[in-house]
Amino acid sequence: MTNDQITAIILAGGQSSRMGQDKALIPIQGVPLLQRVYSVAEACADTVYIVTPWPERYQHLILPRCQFIQEIPFPSFISLSSPNQGPLVGFAQGLALIQTEWVMLLACDLPKLRVEVLQEWIAGLDRVDNEAIAALTHHPKGWEPLCGFYRRRCLPQLLEFINQGGRSFQQWLQQYPVQVLSLPESEMLFNCNTPQDLTFN
Repeated sequence: MTNDQITAIILAGGQSSRMGQDKALIPIQGVPLLQRVYSVAEACADTVYIVTPWPERYQHLILPRCQFIQEIPFPSFISLSSPNQGPLVGFAQGLALIQTEWVMLLACDLPKLRVEVLQEWIAGLDRVDNEAIAALTHHPKGWEPLCGFYRRRCLPQLLEFINQGGRSFQQWLQQYPVQVLSLPESEMLFNCNTPQDLTFN
């Protein structure tokens, strides 16, 4: 599978409450975290979308050819007190615009992503079982939903789950076949949630 056969979506809509500031803008080795993740995504896919409620926050970053999708409140969540809809809703809004069979979904807070691992996974997507809606890594707590691959045709099931009030990737994925990706180094999925996380080497 080549770069023009896959689309990347980066989610940058979290509240960053534990970090105390917008994670996407935190510099890692001098480069804002969102910009780092974007450069990895761009090496794997010709088309990269960033789904965020605040595209204006990131306009100044070096994101060549990036396309922003402004996340809007999902009707079934408007009445909820929390403004944060969760990543599932942002993903659904991005997925609705995808034209390729596969989409690579990434969180914006993954400083240790490795292009060669992602490209190896992409090369194997042609061999994923036809019944599987996604190809993801698995750990003791469940799937790793924000660094993996989804088939575009899973959108109707995803919207149905959201319309029923579902917000959990894990609960949604439990209902469908998912292919397991092998992960050579677990540290690649390290994500920054607190100021202490920024002290990694």
